[in-house]
Amino acid sequence: MINISLENQTVLHEFFLLGFSDFPKIRYILFLIFSLIYLMTLTGNLLMLVLIHNDSRLHNPMYFFLGNLACLDAGSSSVTVPRMLADLLTEIRTISLPACRAQVFFFMTFACSEVFLLAGMSFDRYVAICQPLHYIQIMSWEVCAQLVSVVWALGFSYSLIHTFCTHRLTFCGPNIIQGFFCDLPLLLQLSCTDTFINILLIILAVLFLGLPALLITFIPYIHIFRTIMRIPTKEGKHKAFSTCVSHLSVVFIYYGTIWFTYLRPAPSHPGISDSLVSVIYTVITPLLNPLIYSLRNKELKGALRNTLHKHFHIGTDIRLRL
Repeated sequence: MINISLENQTVLHEFFLLGFSDFPKIRYILFLIFSLIYLMTLTGNLLMLVLIHNDSRLHNPMYFFLGNLACLDAGSSSVTVPRMLADLLTEIRTISLPACRAQVFFFMTFACSEVFLLAGMSFDRYVAICQPLHYIQIMSWEVCAQLVSVVWALGFSYSLIHTFCTHRLTFCGPNIIQGFFCDLPLLLQLSCTDTFINILLIILAVLFLGLPALLITFIPYIHIFRTIMRIPTKEGKHKAFSTCVSHLSVVFIYYGTIWFTYLRPAPSHPGISDSLVSVIYTVITPLLNPLIYSLRNKELKGALRNTLHKHFHIGTDIRLRL
């Protein structure tokens, strides 16, 4: 452990990631499982991006937002999982303070951007179902580009402010992070400096950014369900509702794990349940999102069939020429 002694205090510059050290006998099994999940996550999200880019029928606002969601999921997973996989294969699970801050910054950028993007996707569904005649005018490509730019800018700014404020903190022990990656709340718990400003910033961000994003995400569905109930035919109701089920599923999974992790009293002794929840929102959720959307979306499944059919015939033509 690298440290500097200043005025009878030991200033830490490295931390120890506890990770899954409580399960040494199955760490290789965990490595194989998480490696497979990570590979499927990257494949699923990248495949979704390719399908949206290549199929002109998917060039509309809903899939534009969905493509950005795929980017965020692939990015957030890549911030945490490769490091976790490396730690499962070694006994030395230390991480430097600069690397820890970098992990906090990138993870928060992707995670917070996803919160704002889910709000934007709710607004898109509201306009599509409640104001279908004005959908093209309201959700123009210019508006969509502006919304996504705001989403990324808010996520970047939010993360930058919090990460910058960690530079005022001093860490003098203990140096054990109760998790498999550097999460901001876990890092603040290890500080021997007053974290009042950091916590105040988190509270203000929740009030002025998180709460509005939460309201924009859920309130439109009150109007959406009212509009769906007024549709005269069962087929029309089913079609309208099916376009919302995928988004709602992602929202409930994402917000559920976030609420359990961050909006409850910090346990004095983090247990296996905390590690499992962290795995859900950092490892499992980025995998579930493309699966949820692809399994329930006929247009995506049709685009995948067309892509496979196109490449199959290309391969056949090549073999015939040879």
